[in-house]
Amino acid sequence: MRRWSLHLRLFAAGAASVIAALALAALGLSLLFNAHVERRAVADLSLQLDQVLAGLALDSQGRLILPEPPGDPRFKRPLGGLYWQVTGPETTIRSRSLWDDTLPLPQNDPVDGVVHLHRLPGPAGGSVLAVVRHVRLPARLGGKTVLLAVAMNRAQLVAEGRSFVTDMTPYLALLALFLIAAGWLQVAVGLRPLATVGARVAAIRSGESARLGDDFPSEVRPLASEVDQLIAAREADIAKARARAGDLAHGLKTPLQALYGEAGRLRDQQNDEAAAAIEEIAAAMQAHVNRELTRARIAASAPAAHAEMAGVVERVLSVIRRTPEGKRVDWRVEVPPALVARIDPGDLTEAVGALIENASRHARRRVAIRAARHDRALSLTISDDGPGIPPDRLEALMARGARLDSAGPGHGLGLSIAAEILTAAGGGLNLANRTPGPGLDVTLHLPEAPLPRT
Repeated sequence: MRRWSLHLRLFAAGAASVIAALALAALGLSLLFNAHVERRAVADLSLQLDQVLAGLALDSQGRLILPEPPGDPRFKRPLGGLYWQVTGPETTIRSRSLWDDTLPLPQNDPVDGVVHLHRLPGPAGGSVLAVVRHVRLPARLGGKTVLLAVAMNRAQLVAEGRSFVTDMTPYLALLALFLIAAGWLQVAVGLRPLATVGARVAAIRSGESARLGDDFPSEVRPLASEVDQLIAAREADIAKARARAGDLAHGLKTPLQALYGEAGRLRDQQNDEAAAAIEEIAAAMQAHVNRELTRARIAASAPAAHAEMAGVVERVLSVIRRTPEGKRVDWRVEVPPALVARIDPGDLTEAVGALIENASRHARRRVAIRAARHDRALSLTISDDGPGIPPDRLEALMARGARLDSAGPGHGLGLSIAAEILTAAGGGLNLANRTPGPGLDVTLHLPEAPLPRT
């Protein structure tokens, strides 16, 4: 039950409530109908009882007779379902429908002429509903006290009640289906704001939105407000962490410069071995500081960040072209201006800068930079005409600190840092030797930034 969706829970509860309510309604209507049928039957029996009383007479021998019984044919048919009976001190007269049976009329009713209702054993083992009057006859009829009764089989009343339930059941079933469908619609409409919350959370995660907003019903608005405040608090904490990382880097800058200065003095004193050791330690420290700054930038990148690839490439090339390696390279750039990646511009500049710098250092004469769109993803390929990389070193080169030429400049962190930046942004980095060569293709992949929602 805990894993059921809210839709299913509310729908099941609503359907059960509808079915229970209609079942109770059916029971209540059946009871009301039976009571109504019984009241009508008592009214008809009372009328027929008056006819029996009015029709009594004495025969030539002074005995009570009913020369004109009620006209309903069921009184004349044996076990016909309607019965009348008059019981006096000395004689009992009854309808033909009773055949050889008599009704066991109660003798304790007061002689008040009032109609009393009784349920009595009937002929052939059945049960009857009887109206009984205990009256004193006028002098012309002998002035005796008699019991008059008119009864009908209760099976007829039960059959009418069952017929009513049978006729009512299809309509109740249709009403149940309608109410259950209406309940499902109500649940769907009522829970739609929760689906909107989920969609907007997904939009925040994908970078399409920055906040949930406050255009929700009053019941959902507090949740949306708390989520927005949580996002704002997280952004503030990340900004503080990034600032602390920057402060740490700046705090280490002076000691690192002092170490480089000390290494220079040792070289001046012809102590090259000690100077090299200090420079190696300082360079490693500097590399680790750069890596932590990169991680801080990655953590601080907002999901809604976006960067135009053409602008980033142009800014990086404006710097690289001023370096000795960049001046000797023929740059060929094919980056459409409409390609916008979902990544912080500073992070993209860091990654693209490291890759273009590597290409300018290893290229012989030419570097080509091309970008393209594939569905909702973007790719940027940097191709140089250098010597390429031995196949067995391609994967190892992406490891932290790995280098192709340990004697060359650098510490091997450029490619791994670029790969880490791209992976954090939802993309990746691929290396492949050009075929036909020589040269190396470095391709970075990034998700395309969606259009901001208005």
